[in-house]
Amino acid sequence: MLPLFSSVVHAVSDAVGPIVLAAADAPPEDSLDTQGLAEWLRGFFGPLFLVIVSVVAIFFLFTREITRFVQFVLLAIFIGIVFYVPQIIEVTATALARAVGVPVD
Repeated sequence: MLPLFSSVVHAVSDAVGPIVLAAADAPPEDSLDTQGLAEWLRGFFGPLFLVIVSVVAIFFLFTREITRFVQFVLLAIFIGIVFYVPQIIEVTATALARAVGVPVD
């Protein structure tokens, strides 16, 4: 039974070997292009985020839960700023580091 198994292994490796080598030698232009991925995701999920925020905010207003409405709006503003202006995280971290006296290059 062992010779049969080894012949199957050799047959599979002979069949799969050229496919693996062809995949390894693929030109870089066939690779996944992620250059505009962040902008595309913002363009796709941005309007969806705004619709969800609007629906939940209107729900809180109609149920007269003003405290939850204010909390939700403040949280939505913070998430929206991080989502639409991702550079703000780096700028804020650098400013905080400089404020506490950490040298930043």
